[in-house]
Amino acid sequence: MKQVLFWLLFISLSLLLHTTNSVVEEGVKTSLISFLAKLNGTIDQPDPSFGWNGTTDPCVDKWKGVTCDSQTSTFVRRIQLNQSGLSGTFDAAALCNFQPLSNSLQMIKLDLNNVGGQLPPEIANCKNLRRLHLGQNRFVGNLPDSLTNLTNLQRLDISYNNFSGNVPNISQLAGLDMFLVQYNQLSGRIPNFDLTRFGYFNVSFNDFTGPIPDKLGNFNESSFLGNPGLCGEILKRNCVSSPNPNNISSEKKSKLRTKDQMLLYTGYGAVGFVLISVFLYTLWKRKNRGGLEDDSAKKVTSFDNGTSKPSSASTEYNASKSEFSANAAQSPMVSTSLVVLTSPEVCGLKFDDLLRAPAELIGRGTHGSLYKVICENGMILAVKRIKDWGISCSEFKQRMQTIFKVNHPNVLPVLAFYCSSQEKLLVYEYQQYGSLHTFIHGTQAGQALFDWTSRLNVAASIAEALAAMHQELLQDGIAHGNLKASNILLNKSMQPCISEYGLMEGNEEDEEEEEEEDDEDPKNPFKKDVHGFGVIVLQLLTGKLVQKNGLKLTTWVDSVVREEWTVEVFDKKLITEGASEERMLNLLQVAIKCVNKKAKVRPTMSQVALLINTIKEEEDKSLTFESSECESRY
Repeated sequence: MKQVLFWLLFISLSLLLHTTNSVVEEGVKTSLISFLAKLNGTIDQPDPSFGWNGTTDPCVDKWKGVTCDSQTSTFVRRIQLNQSGLSGTFDAAALCNFQPLSNSLQMIKLDLNNVGGQLPPEIANCKNLRRLHLGQNRFVGNLPDSLTNLTNLQRLDISYNNFSGNVPNISQLAGLDMFLVQYNQLSGRIPNFDLTRFGYFNVSFNDFTGPIPDKLGNFNESSFLGNPGLCGEILKRNCVSSPNPNNISSEKKSKLRTKDQMLLYTGYGAVGFVLISVFLYTLWKRKNRGGLEDDSAKKVTSFDNGTSKPSSASTEYNASKSEFSANAAQSPMVSTSLVVLTSPEVCGLKFDDLLRAPAELIGRGTHGSLYKVICENGMILAVKRIKDWGISCSEFKQRMQTIFKVNHPNVLPVLAFYCSSQEKLLVYEYQQYGSLHTFIHGTQAGQALFDWTSRLNVAASIAEALAAMHQELLQDGIAHGNLKASNILLNKSMQPCISEYGLMEGNEEDEEEEEEEDDEDPKNPFKKDVHGFGVIVLQLLTGKLVQKNGLKLTTWVDSVVREEWTVEVFDKKLITEGASEERMLNLLQVAIKCVNKKAKVRPTMSQVALLINTIKEEEDKSLTFESSECESRY
């Protein structure tokens, strides 16, 4: 009898201990629920679709966005709620003031939401936090000084917010290797980082002043642009030593700097005026000699996919600069005819600003050219010049404003535009990482990192963006019209952005001609976009050019699939890395539906986006499982 009681007691204690070790503490659940409720903009309960409630367990029932310790399932390690439609505030106290949670939490990822308010100082109580991602939200105010207490912090991303004030001296955080704060209103000095140990760094388009860090590592001027007060050799701005601070007040220093800048800009203006005057005089003389010849037309160079650079850079640069300036100078329009869509204006942009700015030809297509233009404040723009588009200026203006209102994050917005009877100019923010075409075909630095997961994510993002644009602009009949890999650009966050949406239809060398369609099914511009998207997906899967030696990519893929050698279609880099053949086949089937010769049987972009997101969800589940397996082994 005693032995029976002993074993019953032993089993009961074992069950009790097992239950204790497999269930998160009630206090942790309460803290998490309170945190999500504030993110949702509610007081008591969060959105029920997240599955965060008091009757379930974060680890056992796998709450959305919550990752737990794989060994015991009792400690919350990560909160990943990026792109979750959140629009409340960040309650750091709810997470970091409860000790079991504050000690275990290693990652908070809330980027691509609409979260506002300030970043509370209580964030420092999560002492084991390694990654804090708050990019692309609506945060305001100063960064808390308590950030310096996050001694384990490795990655900080607060880009594309409205943070202001000085940055705390976090250069003392030895493990920090990511610092992304671009597009805020931060001021003061940049912390004196040793950037040779950083993998990611960007402070562009803030109000930082003073010298940039001495040790730059692999980072260039693009990480510092848009800060007029910064100086350093890489920005080609000398850091002039100031007079003795004991003798001159800060107010006088400011006046001296302003005076110097005025003299400098006056000098630039005078030089610019002389150059333009000489140019216009030369232009007038050439006209009187029997007509103006277009020098740049004599220097037409070969461009693959509209993205390659000229064979003779210096000659083509001068010719394209003259071509751009000449057409601008001849236009009767005044400076106010440049319509700026963004608010506030982009570096006070006016038409004469574009005229004065250095312009470098970086691409030429059938209907126009693309220029890289550097503003006086260091901001780099891309200017698309279109010729021979038979659309009135009023129609053009209405079209651009209609497209701009849709404002999708994966569609590159037009910052400003200009229209005359001869030509039209569109101004975009310059994307330094280039196009998807260059990444697929191996001409862009870093393309070796373009693995299967990255390609699938790119396909999903483009599909969602295109589906949203089609839905919003269906009644207006505005499709992209010229969708191809060279018109998909990669932004600062390495996310794909569709450029040149809604411009005149193209027929570039890298675009496949569609087959003749039945008379009963006239051409549909939205179905043409679906075909273009399908070709892009085929490029992602195969790593091959759209046309090579006269053979179309769609024709080649069709022939290989018909011969039942489908695996031969895929890029060997994907096979080598061990990408899922099943999911690649599923994506291939989506692409084949998109490029069907009969437009009427092609799916809509909404259907395509749904199919690809299903594949992506399967891929994400697989990666999560593999990560858990790996953690359990170690």
